[in-house]
Amino acid sequence: MRVAVLGAGAIGAYVGASLCRAGVDVHLIARGAHLAALRAGGVRVLSPRGDFSAHPHATDDPADIGPVDYVFLGLKAHSYASAGPLLEPLLGPETALVAGQNGIPWWYFHKLAGPYENHRIEAVDPDGRTSEVMAPERAIGCVVYPATVIESPGVIRHLEGTRFSIGEPDGSVSDRCVRFSEAMIAGGLKCPVEPRLRDDIWIKLMGNVSLNPISALTRATMVEICEYSGTRRVVEQMMEETLDIASRVGSTPEISISKRIDGAQRVGHHRTSMLQDLEAGKELELDAIVAAVVEMADITGAPAPTLRTVHAATDLLARTTARQTASPTIRAA
Repeated sequence: MRVAVLGAGAIGAYVGASLCRAGVDVHLIARGAHLAALRAGGVRVLSPRGDFSAHPHATDDPADIGPVDYVFLGLKAHSYASAGPLLEPLLGPETALVAGQNGIPWWYFHKLAGPYENHRIEAVDPDGRTSEVMAPERAIGCVVYPATVIESPGVIRHLEGTRFSIGEPDGSVSDRCVRFSEAMIAGGLKCPVEPRLRDDIWIKLMGNVSLNPISALTRATMVEICEYSGTRRVVEQMMEETLDIASRVGSTPEISISKRIDGAQRVGHHRTSMLQDLEAGKELELDAIVAAVVEMADITGAPAPTLRTVHAATDLLARTTARQTASPTIRAA
């Protein structure tokens, strides 16, 4: 089995290192100081489950790799539509794309029986550009549960979790899913093949769609948001509205709102990925996490007032931050 990891950041390098120690032919695609460290010393994973190292091939040029059986996408979802030049050299006739992204995936309505089958979600597939680059037929959905960070170039700190739930858009338990699952398990990870993967997507999204934007607006950690009664109520309302939208498109996530919030609270003083991106001056991952959910509210007729309000506020935050980053600050003499 040949696997390329496109976007070998914290999660991507962790997956690549795990597959490598299972004997998979792994190729990491990265850049900058991180790439230099990967080339020089491989990936070093520091984990409460035990530290380990792996030495997969690392490059910044996918043409060095050629077609593979699977591409694990470690990119942020807003990068997908422009990833064509990086993906093209990796794609053979049967190459599968394992999309380890947050939020609503571009393939969400692909082969989903019902009134919205094959409906395109503009927020994550603008003008069909993502589907043009990543044909939905290639997609294997993936819900990423582990928390990892790049501690230093080439060094991944694994904080918690080992589960990567995967599944076909049509709900089948395919041979390609089973093979990938077996390789991940051999590498020390959990990788169940879920016939109803969309339910998993909504369970994780309940937290992402509420905690991530609230953290960006308030600069608060997850435990601070959950412990303060005002923001906790906002999170509850956003989760209620999210479950309503999920039910309208045929999903029934089996988790209570109180349990989902309690789980987030136990994570402690963790800064969400959206807050980390804001502090680092990076583009916020709003389209897949928030805008797509609001768009699904539009097409299903869901009111979603709190989701719409928070989306408007964070969208404006992203716009003003981008302007401030682009414009140099003028200081008085």
